[in-house]
Amino acid sequence: MAEDDDRPIRVRTLFLSDLHLGTRGCQAGMLLGFLRDYDADTIYLVGDIVDGWQLKSGWYWPQAHNDVVQKLLRKVRKGTHVVYLPGNHDEFLRNYVGTTFGGIEIADTAIHESADGRRYLVIHGDQFDMVMRHQRWLAHLGDGAYTLALWLNTILNRFRRRLGLSYWSLSAWAKLKVKNAVSFIGKFEEILAEEAKRRGAQGVICGHIHHAADRSIGDLRYLNTGDWVESCTGIIEHYDGRIEVIHYPSLLRAKEAENQAQAQPQLPPGRRAVA
Repeated sequence: MAEDDDRPIRVRTLFLSDLHLGTRGCQAGMLLGFLRDYDADTIYLVGDIVDGWQLKSGWYWPQAHNDVVQKLLRKVRKGTHVVYLPGNHDEFLRNYVGTTFGGIEIADTAIHESADGRRYLVIHGDQFDMVMRHQRWLAHLGDGAYTLALWLNTILNRFRRRLGLSYWSLSAWAKLKVKNAVSFIGKFEEILAEEAKRRGAQGVICGHIHHAADRSIGDLRYLNTGDWVESCTGIIEHYDGRIEVIHYPSLLRAKEAENQAQAQPQLPPGRRAVA
């Protein structure tokens, strides 16, 4: 979170993916808060930023989604280097790889060198998704099922809020409980790690599967940015080269708890609170 004077935290690099702007599931308000709390020298937009699949079937673009785009463009104007690596949902931008729009560089993949000298392959990841490559109709069917799960998730969490319960993700739970999904995630991670190794990198930073992660695969580091539909996660690199996955809702809860603790009346020494 930002410091007490409300200035954003400055980091060396910020990695975001799977915003899915143009869909009702996009947590644009949460994302705007994150972009206010963090500034970076370089921002990598690691695919599925704009959801072309959904926009083709029906236009949905509320002001909050426009605010996210304007916030990113404002960062560019202030000197942030932004690299956009298209994914499968915004694959129309792959026709413009090698060009620059509004100061934003469009690239297929990138090699990022961290402050401590490590090289990371940055890629959305759909290029190594066998379903996407060979059975695109099944991928679109799965996307429809995922959209339905998000709708059911919204209804479920309305009832949970009324009962005073915290947010719970139905679709994330289902993905991790279904054996085939778990197997797919593991295979996806291994393939991406192998591709990073083939390109002479020590790690990979990707998105695509909406499952934030930071783990070792052999001698390589696998990092996944997660998404801004359910988990609201991103990856930051500090100026000393440390890289970490940030779960923004957890930071908000911690800040809220800290503010509540500070707001509690302070008792004089020797006095006890009356139950």
